[in-house]
Amino acid sequence: MEERSRDDAAVAQPQKRRRNAAATRQAILDSARLAFTRCGYDGVGVREIAQNAGVTAMLVNRYFGSKENLFKEVVEATLSAPGILRREVIKPNRDLSTLSRDLAVALVAKTAPGLTPLDGILILSRSAANRQAAKILRENAIQYLQPLADILPGSRTAERAAVLLSVISGVQLMRQVVGLPALVESDPATLAEQLEVLLEHLVTGE
Repeated sequence: MEERSRDDAAVAQPQKRRRNAAATRQAILDSARLAFTRCGYDGVGVREIAQNAGVTAMLVNRYFGSKENLFKEVVEATLSAPGILRREVIKPNRDLSTLSRDLAVALVAKTAPGLTPLDGILILSRSAANRQAAKILRENAIQYLQPLADILPGSRTAERAAVLLSVISGVQLMRQVVGLPALVESDPATLAEQLEVLLEHLVTGE
């Protein structure tokens, strides 16, 4: 039998398919984000996240090191995504005379009945009972609030920014997750007006 050449042998051998690292990493993050929004930090494990991403638990740990690190990256990505306190709303040197109104209108629109709750509030409400998850949420919230505090006039801006975020998060939670009837059934325009008055005190510091 004639011996095959090296080239023929190379062709005959199956070629290993190269893994797209970026796509794999994103698939894991997408799976984790969905899992954390549905079940919270304590309600899901690395194996389930890996399975839904189409990879192994070992590969998840290879990319992220631990469930804690994975949760941290999900929180960072979620808070950086466009939301009620989006960058164009709290950008430097913006006209503060309309900030309260813009925030109130955005809050009412994005929490309208029938809309899926924003991922951030779901992760927060379902993960905060875990001390390590709460620490990650707190650290990210502090960094997230700094741009807002920077544009507020007057004193105690960090405190006012934190209260403002608390009001926004509370309305999201009570309107979309708890389903408080007075908020769910409220006329959108009236609710926005009421929120604007409340937010205006925090924005101006008066």
